[in-house]
Amino acid sequence: MSTRNVDPITLAVVRGALETTQREMTLTLEKTARSSVFNVAHDYSNALFNHRAEMILQGQDIPIHLGGLMPAMKAVANYFGDDIHEGDVIYHNDPVMMGSHILDCCMYKPIFYKGKLVFWSVSKGHVTDIGGPVPAGYNPDAKDLYAEGLRIPPVKLWDRGQPRKDVINFMLTNVRSRRDWEGDLYAQLGAVSIGERNLLALLDKYGVEEVQNCVDELLDMADKSMRSLMASVPDGTYEATAVLEDNGHGLGELAIKATVTIAGDDCHIRIDSPPQVPYFINSYEGNSHSGVYLGVMMFARVPPPYNEGLYRCVKLDLGPKGTLCNAQEPAPHVNCTTTPMETLADAVRLALEKALPERAVGSWGHTSGLNIAGKDTRNNEDYVTMVLATLISGGGATAKLDGWNSVGPQCCFGALTSGDIEILEYSYPIVIHRYGLVTDSGGAGKNRGGCATVWEVEPIDHEMTVVSFGEGRQYPALGAQEAENARPELKIGRVERTEGGKILETMDKNAIQTIRPGQRVSSFNPGGGGWGSPLDRDIAKVVHDVRNRYVSVDAAKDEYGVLVDTANWQGRPTAARG
Repeated sequence: MSTRNVDPITLAVVRGALETTQREMTLTLEKTARSSVFNVAHDYSNALFNHRAEMILQGQDIPIHLGGLMPAMKAVANYFGDDIHEGDVIYHNDPVMMGSHILDCCMYKPIFYKGKLVFWSVSKGHVTDIGGPVPAGYNPDAKDLYAEGLRIPPVKLWDRGQPRKDVINFMLTNVRSRRDWEGDLYAQLGAVSIGERNLLALLDKYGVEEVQNCVDELLDMADKSMRSLMASVPDGTYEATAVLEDNGHGLGELAIKATVTIAGDDCHIRIDSPPQVPYFINSYEGNSHSGVYLGVMMFARVPPPYNEGLYRCVKLDLGPKGTLCNAQEPAPHVNCTTTPMETLADAVRLALEKALPERAVGSWGHTSGLNIAGKDTRNNEDYVTMVLATLISGGGATAKLDGWNSVGPQCCFGALTSGDIEILEYSYPIVIHRYGLVTDSGGAGKNRGGCATVWEVEPIDHEMTVVSFGEGRQYPALGAQEAENARPELKIGRVERTEGGKILETMDKNAIQTIRPGQRVSSFNPGGGGWGSPLDRDIAKVVHDVRNRYVSVDAAKDEYGVLVDTANWQGRPTAARG
C-alpha cells in the first residue's frame, strides 16, 4: 500500500511533462537526423529512466527496441557503477551486454540535479551500416558474431562534457555511411539533451522529491493495471508452440515453445527453444525480453501509463544459454529483431490466449525485407540503407475489427513509416516502380487480416547490392477462432528479380544479390491473419473488399463463398455457405 501523498493534479502535470518530453525527443530526431532510416522511416525509440535505471516512460515507438531497453539500461549503469558523471554520454550496441542487435545503437545520458543522479535520457536507433563484410549489416552468410559488424560495449563518447573525438572517429571510420552515421549520432545527442533540458525544468518547478513521488506513483499505476489483468486470468499453466519456417539454409523448421503459469496476479513465462544455429537469427537475452514482452502486451492491451511497472508481475525464464532465444557468444544474430522475435511473440501470445480465448487475435505478417547498397554516380559516394518500405506487412484481425492494412510487422513497427517515394528517389540512385497493397494477401476470416505491400525498385546507372532477410515466405500468418485460408499461397511473402517483365528468379532464401540497371527487385510481404470463419463474413464486406482490390473475384469465391458481380457490385452466396 503506497504511503505517498501525491496530489492528483501535480501527478497529471508531471505525467504530461514526461510524455511531452519523449515526443519532443522523437520530433528532434525526425527533424535533425541525416539518414533515411531515421528521418524518413523513424526507426528509433526514446525513453526516460529514473535514478534506479527503471523505465518511467516508453514512447509509442518500436516495440522490439523498448522491451530490451530495460535490461540494457541496467547493464550500462552497472558497468560504469560510480564512474558516472554530469556531462557524460554513453553509447552501446553489444548484444552480449543486453543490446538488441548491433545495428540498434543506443545513447544514454545521465541527468544530474544539484550534483545528484536523478534520471537517464535514452535514445536508440537503427544505424544505416555497422561495418563488417555486408552493407547495412545483415549478413546471411555469417557463421558467428564477428562476421557481422562492429560491436560497441558501453563506452563514453562524452566524458564530463568533453567529446571523446578519438572514440567517435574510431566508430565512424568503421562504417560505410560515415556522413549519415555522424548526422544520426548528433541527432541522438540532440534528443537526449532535450530530455535532459525538460526534466531539469520539471525538477526546478516541483523539486526532486515531488517529481520522484509522482514517477513512483506512475510505476505503481502500471503495475496495478497489469496485475489486475493477470488476476482475471484463471490460474493454471498454458502452453503454445510457434514454428519458425525453414528458410532454405539447411536448418529445418525451428519450434519455439512458451509455457505460461498464472498464479494469482503473478505470471511466469518459460521459453524453450532449440540450440543456437550458425545463422543470423539467434537472439541474445536483452532482445528476447522484447519478444516476450511484446507477446504479453499484444494479449494484455492494457491502458497507459506504459513503463517498467507493467512487467513487475512477469517473471521470465529464457531457458539455458546457447539456445536460439538465449544465445551466447559468438552466435550470429543481426536478423534477431524480427526473426525469431515475431515467432517468440506469437508463442507467448498464443499461450496466454488459451487462458482467455476471447482475447485471441490474428497474428501479424512477419518481416520479409530488403537492404540496398551501391555507388551513387551523381556524387561518386557509396550509399547504403535499410528499406523500411519493403518490410510492411498486414495487421492481424480481432473480434471486432479487420486487420489494419500496411501496418506491420508487429515486432518492429509502431512509429515506423515508409516515407515518400520521391524522397527515397532523391536520396538514392533508384527508381521505385511500384509501391502499394497486395490483393488477397490479408488472411481470410469473418474479420479479414490486413493486406500487405509490394515495393519494386530498379537501380540507375550502377549495379546495386540487395540483401534479403526475414521470413513469412512459406507459411501465412496465423488466424484465430476458426479463421482458415483456402488459398494460403496468396498470403505469404516473396522476393522477385525481374527483367523486361519476366521473372528471372524468385528468392526463396535470404541471400546477397547484384541487380543491374534494367532489372528490378520486388518485395512482396505477407498479410495479417484473419479472425473467425471466412464463411461468416458479411457479403457486403466481401463486395467492398473486391471493389477496393483487397480481395480478388476468385478469392471471394474460393475463400469467402461469395460470387461478386462486378458490373453491378452485388454479391450472392455459393453453396459453400450452406
